Amino acid sequence: MAEPKIKYDRQLRIWGEQGQTALEKSSICLLNCGPTGSETLKNLVLGGVGSVTVVDGSKLELGDLGNNFMVDESSVGQSKAKTVCAFLQELNDAVKAKFIEEHPEELIESTPSFFSQFTLVVATQVCRTICTLWCYCLLLEVMLLLYILLSIDFTFLLGLDMYSKENTETQVLVPVPIIAFLLYLRLSSTADQESAASMNSNMYLHVLKNIFTLSLGVLNLHSNAISFLAHQEFISNEGGGEVPLEGSIPDMTSSTELYVNLQKIYQAKAEADFLVMEQCVRKILKKIGRDPDSISKANIKSFCKNARKVKVCRYRPIEDEFNSPIQPELQKYLTDEDYCVAVGFYILLRAADRYAANYNSFPGQFDGEMDEDISRLKTTAVTLLGDLGCNGSTLTEDLINEMCRYGAAELHAVAAYVGGIASQEVIKLITRQFVPMCGTFIFNGIDHKSQLLSL
Repeated sequence: MAEPKIKYDRQLRIWGEQGQTALEKSSICLLNCGPTGSETLKNLVLGGVGSVTVVDGSKLELGDLGNNFMVDESSVGQSKAKTVCAFLQELNDAVKAKFIEEHPEELIESTPSFFSQFTLVVATQVCRTICTLWCYCLLLEVMLLLYILLSIDFTFLLGLDMYSKENTETQVLVPVPIIAFLLYLRLSSTADQESAASMNSNMYLHVLKNIFTLSLGVLNLHSNAISFLAHQEFISNEGGGEVPLEGSIPDMTSSTELYVNLQKIYQAKAEADFLVMEQCVRKILKKIGRDPDSISKANIKSFCKNARKVKVCRYRPIEDEFNSPIQPELQKYLTDEDYCVAVGFYILLRAADRYAANYNSFPGQFDGEMDEDISRLKTTAVTLLGDLGCNGSTLTEDLINEMCRYGAAELHAVAAYVGGIASQEVIKLITRQFVPMCGTFIFNGIDHKSQLLSL
């Protein structure tokens, strides 16, 4: 087997050794291994995550052979989870691949503590118990990525959710891959662009426009977020209201001598800030009874280097989206020419879930019942719109007919595309180096259009 640095050379250039280490320590759980879920795990296994666990209680059917490359004909009638797991393991023997032959919804209801072992859960086609799963992931501090994959041949809905506590605000730091430290941060930041206009030196203009002043405001921290506590102490004391200096300077108009001298000044200040931060971290660790050396110098230095790149992302709980949608936004989308199709499919996907709960099948799933299914889905969608506070709103007949015509199908080409998007979001969440999508992502294959809805 190739050495990790050679094997993952290209991605190491993107998220570095710390990002790759975070991936290699991560544990991913997939609920239901349909085409899109399998494609998502394929990308993560190739990327070198630590372990994957596939949970699916169904058996492989002939229809699965046409849309899932992680199965073969010889496995028809056998456990789908076992088959997909075996194919995934072949892709990267450094990844531990496991499977559980159980229906996810039964597992959620019977053994919710099962999910505590994972870094992130990818939930596909889990409709009835999704709010329950979200609550458990919240309590267990496990990130959750949700797919609703009805009619995936043309429409895809991805809801991105992460654990949060009291005020259900989730934070992602970019690009600081220190997972244990990234809980419950509330920071507001503003770029200090004052007085730059009065400086007539190009050198200072280049430097000063990137100075960052961090206003702490209310800081809501997890007990293990030691670096943030040290960060707060630094800003309040030695930092004089400024975050630790990262030590690098941009290109600018300057002589080589002046540029090198300025660079040395910045690097010296960055090293001094790091030493102060390190002392703060060690002091806090000792105060709470933890090993003062339990946080490495490399992690502290990385935090200092990236402190000014903090990005706060806030997510609504799934339960709120389902039960208390933002009605003004929903109404705006329904009447907006650019968004009406996307939100129409969103409503129909939700309606199809309700339809399946009422009739034990998805609209258009069986031949010979198309007209009746269209009528039932239309009635269900109108009822759902009323429940969401959108009385009087309607969906076009074309959308309803198309939803029934799809018959809950999943085409592999689209599943592969969407699986790539989903795995990219997973990597963002695990490495903490890129900003994840915030909202509900809709992919419309009819118009080749992707849109993000805030619901």
